[in-house]
Amino acid sequence: MNLTILAVGDIVAASGLAFCKAHLRTLRRQYGADLVVVNGENAANLGIRPEQADTLLRAGADVITLGNHTWSRREIVPYLDGEAQILRPANFAPHTPGRGWAEFDTPAGPVAVINLIGRCSMDYTPDNPFAVVERILRQVKTRLILVDFHAEATAEKLAMGYFLDGRVSALWGTHTHVPTADTQILPHGTGYQTDLGMTGPMQSVLGIQPALSINKFRGGVPARYEPAPGPNKLEGAVFTINAQTGLCVSAERVSIHD
Repeated sequence: MNLTILAVGDIVAASGLAFCKAHLRTLRRQYGADLVVVNGENAANLGIRPEQADTLLRAGADVITLGNHTWSRREIVPYLDGEAQILRPANFAPHTPGRGWAEFDTPAGPVAVINLIGRCSMDYTPDNPFAVVERILRQVKTRLILVDFHAEATAEKLAMGYFLDGRVSALWGTHTHVPTADTQILPHGTGYQTDLGMTGPMQSVLGIQPALSINKFRGGVPARYEPAPGPNKLEGAVFTINAQTGLCVSAERVSIHD
């Protein structure tokens, strides 16, 4: 028996949330996905609100992962402890609210989903994700294991991919909002993509109005970032996993747009 996983890149702003809501169930049916994992950490531009998380779950997501903007909306804090389907990075300080990994039921049995955050070029220093994932893997009982590695550096994400190759079913990167063209199965059987991309405004700089980003890089007076108008897109990947071995048998990019 095979298990099909749909992983969706970072939801950006209200328009990205609306686009995901409009298309996620159709995509789920199209690919026959048994489990859908969506990174939602930019649904409120920065962070995610409880009602936005509820919208994603009602739209067809089974699991929501987060990242460096987890704490940008403080109203999400009690939600993280109360809602089992939302994860924050496991290598945040252990006393922070929420959980960094969990197991979810599927037709092929339980699937573990692990959320990690990178340390290269981030604004703070979480625990070492390589050490943390080692500890988690010692606790996981299922062979079906997925990892969302929310990280800036492609080298850090690639290193994690090879570090976990053959030990997890699939690993994908989020955070940079630009899809990479390296969807593949690593030598020992782990499905991999360095970055899924994003779900939100197409004609933008990572979801932001281009003029605002240009102003920043030109050294202009700082201005509040606002999401770009216009058409939207959804980017991600589909991984097919052999339920007996826990290894990936196919991986392909997903991209749709207005």
